[in-house]
Amino acid sequence: MSEVPPIHPLDRPIWSALTTRQCDLAEGGTDARRFPLAIAPFADMVDMSPESFAALGALLSGSELAVLFTPDPVTVPAEFKVLLAETGEQMIGTPADFALSGVEMVTLGAADVPAMIALTELTKPGPFSARTHELGTFLGIRVNGELVAMTGERMKPGNYTEMTAVCVHPDHRGRGYAQALLSAVARQIVARGEIPFLHVFTSNVSAIALYRRQGMEIRRLLHITVLQKHGQG
Repeated sequence: MSEVPPIHPLDRPIWSALTTRQCDLAEGGTDARRFPLAIAPFADMVDMSPESFAALGALLSGSELAVLFTPDPVTVPAEFKVLLAETGEQMIGTPADFALSGVEMVTLGAADVPAMIALTELTKPGPFSARTHELGTFLGIRVNGELVAMTGERMKPGNYTEMTAVCVHPDHRGRGYAQALLSAVARQIVARGEIPFLHVFTSNVSAIALYRRQGMEIRRLLHITVLQKHGQG
């Protein structure tokens, strides 16, 4: 009888991150884990058994959400409701170098959180909370003192590091800011001996085209599911 090959860490990136390099952040136990909500709403389970869903439910209180990235569609038990079920493309590779003259990138920190949240609320790149910046280096570009573009690091499953929050203010698009920031963040990841990757909704064809132009490739499709317990929200 042949052995079942081990699952690739990127096939279950949230679970892999919370059981490897970011296990110190994990809330939960052997059946279900999540990031602290002040960092990210991401959660996953060791499998899709009723016991694992029960463990996930025990981690959620009130109207809290759990966002799952899984290789297969998620069928939830009766105590949960699905608020969103979409697909996303997982892309991997090192974006090509892209330098901008006359533009300074800055490392963002706690003092920049209000501006970072304002930019993500405007551009909707995905979940971003008050402590998301603690997951890794975030770089930004300011124009006349205003944060107009940023990109950073998020999940770290195994030897991989996710690039996230790729966003540019609508008034400042078309100037190469996203390409330059992606390139700079990727260089930092590669310099540490890690492999860059990112996630993008399948419907976001313009972003996928941008990442392809920079040399990234689609690795696989993932299912993005947002859950909440019934009777909440």
